[in-house]
Amino acid sequence: MEVDYIIVGLGLAGLAFTKELDAHKKSFIVFEDHSQNSSIVAGGMYNPVILKRFTPVWNAIEQLEIALPFYAKLEKQFNKKYDFPIDIYRIFKSVEEQNNWFIACDKPLLSNYMVPQIINKKIEGVLSAYGFGKLTNTGRIETKSLLEDYKKYLTDRNLLKNESFEYAELKINDEGVEYKNVKASKIIFCEGFGLTKNLFFNYLPMQEAKGELIIIHAPKLNVDFLIKASVFVLPLGNNYFKVGATFNWKEKTNLPTEEGKQELMTKLESFITVPYKIIEHTAGIRPTVKDRRPLVGKHPIHQNLAILNGLGTRGVMIAPIAAKALYHNLEENVVLDKEISIARFQ
Repeated sequence: MEVDYIIVGLGLAGLAFTKELDAHKKSFIVFEDHSQNSSIVAGGMYNPVILKRFTPVWNAIEQLEIALPFYAKLEKQFNKKYDFPIDIYRIFKSVEEQNNWFIACDKPLLSNYMVPQIINKKIEGVLSAYGFGKLTNTGRIETKSLLEDYKKYLTDRNLLKNESFEYAELKINDEGVEYKNVKASKIIFCEGFGLTKNLFFNYLPMQEAKGELIIIHAPKLNVDFLIKASVFVLPLGNNYFKVGATFNWKEKTNLPTEEGKQELMTKLESFITVPYKIIEHTAGIRPTVKDRRPLVGKHPIHQNLAILNGLGTRGVMIAPIAAKALYHNLEENVVLDKEISIARFQ
């Protein structure tokens, strides 16, 4: 088999890059072993505001200008809804936070999202002595459903191989690469936390952060917006909510833990007082980088090997724009922004 590209990994990064290849009529084959599930268990929120400090997310406006049309095209392709606009209510913990909110509302990059008033409405079962700050023009991408549909799409077209990639089997030459019975001009690694086993790119400084989430059923919690406090509470419909997430910098497994569940419950119950039942408990490893920027670019020696990784907690926003940048770098020699290029670690 001969293709233009081999892709390793099919989370949000792999999906975004294959769509870029599709748009430019490039052929590809994907290898995916389902060992990494950070894209599936993610909250999937897009929001240009860092809610801890009320500051702009890096490059957020540019990211959203690419990301929202990207997901709209996928909705049209599969005739299914993945993008669910939803407001965010940030619980204030003090008068100082209220004041900081109003200061941030005046910033040009944030004024289209942050409502310049304190929301004082009482919500049954929610503790909010200092009220809420409201964000609009935000939302969530249903990543699990999207990835499942896209994997089926690729499987039906024989473009997806459900098997682990064996790095030692990769042969590199001047014309491209060869892996088992597949020849390609280039190979792109999008394997998330799997980077640690990658013989070619494991020198890059990834800081993996395990995250755990729970889905709860709370019949008396009647909200149609995301509540953000020490954890987020994201409505899924019919009084089901996704609650998360933990940050564990030491453990490197995808298995949910009792400690993680107890942490989520303790934080949830610090501001939610209605009864609830845990329906599901999941975990995943976020591929994060110390400087909170993605890992994009060619291998320093083997120019037909490249990486698209390190999307962190905002993968739904970063993946489409980073995939586009990598494609134009590989095909048209467009220089990568130094903030995302892996050359910053060489």
